[in-house]
Amino acid sequence: MASVIASLRPDRQADRVVPPSGHTAWLTVFTAAAMTFLAVFALALSLASGRLAERWGGALANTATVRISAPPDQMELQTAAVLRVLETTPGIASARALTDDEQKALLAPWFGPDLPVEALPLPRLVEVVEGPDGYDGEGLRQRLAAEAPGAVLDDHTRWRRPLAVAASRLNLLGGLAIVLIGAAMAAMITLAANAALAANAQVIRVLRVVGARDDYIAAAFVRRFTLRTLAGSAAGAVLGLVGVALLPSVDEAGGFLTGLGFQGAGWLLPLLLPPVAAGVALIATRAAAFRTLRELP
Repeated sequence: MASVIASLRPDRQADRVVPPSGHTAWLTVFTAAAMTFLAVFALALSLASGRLAERWGGALANTATVRISAPPDQMELQTAAVLRVLETTPGIASARALTDDEQKALLAPWFGPDLPVEALPLPRLVEVVEGPDGYDGEGLRQRLAAEAPGAVLDDHTRWRRPLAVAASRLNLLGGLAIVLIGAAMAAMITLAANAALAANAQVIRVLRVVGARDDYIAAAFVRRFTLRTLAGSAAGAVLGLVGVALLPSVDEAGGFLTGLGFQGAGWLLPLLLPPVAAGVALIATRAAAFRTLRELP
């Protein structure tokens, strides 16, 4: 650890070993900026997926739906029977039948706003709000089957479970993407460091002749590439934050990918990426430098 900290201390004489410009310089900066930019969006996707599942799960929690399928002349009678059953069921706070306009609004995202609900044989939906003590779902299903044969209770379990699974997989995907981005950045920085070491092989031999130690020579490369990576990653993080801020909000569109961003203190998380990228560059460059130095005669 002491040698790592020492390698980051400024040393103008040692810095002359590493070329200040050239393809290795812009390759390192560009790679760090591009990978950090992608990491910001991967982090935003991971966080947004959790919020999306929580929001949808919260909207479906403590609610249920009774779907009534019956002939037109029996629809009103069965709706009234369902409401009587629900009103007398312990654990149900409220129940109401959705109007035609409300059902039309539910179907609008799939069929458009001009769907003729009145002319279609659609089932009647009854919204059920669960009380704090809950209710006996199986007993309610049996009562509904006896009082209104066309009524089916849906407690939204089949919707909540896939949401939880999808959120966990999206979080895993976001974390895996960040790991792969870090690995790709380490590989590119290693290639750039190897190119710089190969280009300065003659200078390194001369330094060894005059008594320079490998730690001193490697520190020059580690310091230069770490600072380049830090600068490029900071630029990529800023660009990523700007890109995320320009994405449409939930209120503007309402689609699946809206709300892909950060909230509250989450906007500070991308600021941790440049130090992490610099740490990756430090480890990768140090390993590459010592490996190349051991191979040089």
